[in-house]
Amino acid sequence: MRKIFKLLGLSLFILYYSPLISKAELKIGEIAPVFKATDHEGKPVDLSSLKGKWIVLYFYPKDDTPGCTIEAKQFTELYEEFLRNDALVYGISTDTQESHCNFREKYKLKVPLIPDERHNLMSLYEVVVAGGFASRDTIIIDPSGNIAEVYRSVRPAGHAKEVLDFIEHNSTTHF
Repeated sequence: MRKIFKLLGLSLFILYYSPLISKAELKIGEIAPVFKATDHEGKPVDLSSLKGKWIVLYFYPKDDTPGCTIEAKQFTELYEEFLRNDALVYGISTDTQESHCNFREKYKLKVPLIPDERHNLMSLYEVVVAGGFASRDTIIIDPSGNIAEVYRSVRPAGHAKEVLDFIEHNSTTHF
């Protein structure tokens, strides 16, 4: 009987938490899914027009929450270094354009933010959305337009530096 309860508990755990775990289906080296979006200022972001640059898409759960603020501030601190490495960084969440503008203003963020209220980009990049919140994933696209790296369920602290290190290492060795 005890075994049945353990199996039942494990089954319920898997059913409840599996939607919160990101899938890593994107393959390194494959062509990145092309998209057109609009950033927090209403400026168009068209992946096909950004070839020749590194693109960082960091998906996060919610504006102005502790982990998301840490991550956004760290990407902002390193923003000039990303630009020096021909890398553009975009933060993406399910928040509205207005929320993104308020978040950027409150913390003096430099990174452009893309509202993805309908989860279009999240679907393209296989980012899990549960309860209206995106999983914390980062996709790096190389200057050729291919997936260079996929980070799933990242920890916010130190992640921006990890991404910058990846780009710096791969810029000098591969491009």
